[in-house]
Amino acid sequence: MSITKQRQQSSYSALAETFKYTSPMQGPRITKAVVSSGVGKKRDKKQIELIEDRIARITGQKTSARPAKISIASFKVREGDTVGLQVTLRGARMFDFIDKLIHIALPRTRDFRGLSPKAIDDMGNITIGIKEHTIFPETSDEDLKDVFGFAVTIVTTAKSKAEAEAFFRHIGLPLITDPTKK
Repeated sequence: MSITKQRQQSSYSALAETFKYTSPMQGPRITKAVVSSGVGKKRDKKQIELIEDRIARITGQKTSARPAKISIASFKVREGDTVGLQVTLRGARMFDFIDKLIHIALPRTRDFRGLSPKAIDDMGNITIGIKEHTIFPETSDEDLKDVFGFAVTIVTTAKSKAEAEAFFRHIGLPLITDPTKK
């Protein structure tokens, strides 16, 4: 069992006093993790395939292409062109990915001091921007010219921002204590 799943299960007892829970089902839980990346200005098939391959290696799941909904002439985008890639993780893969993100990838980030609590939205979800995909051990460091970034959104059942922040701190997400320092 992953560390994040164990901490999620123990979150009820840790947060029950603060948030006045009467049932373990009231405690926040992680429902899914969404990894998404834009393909940028390049409409090169090889570049899109490279991003697909790297995200699939990192997450352990095949990506889903996100097509453009409308044509925009000034951006040279036609309806149906691939403008992004996305993976939705649930269950064991989600917990494994979040463990890898917290314990391996984020500490490898250059000048990492923690995540800002401002990244938590009012619905209790957090979005983390990753500037370089090379912080994950599955990616090879030989092709440093093809570095891309992506976003990770962790969706929870928390009802407020304060509840979500306490939950994320409990499961081990490295949030900084003073958001004015970052």
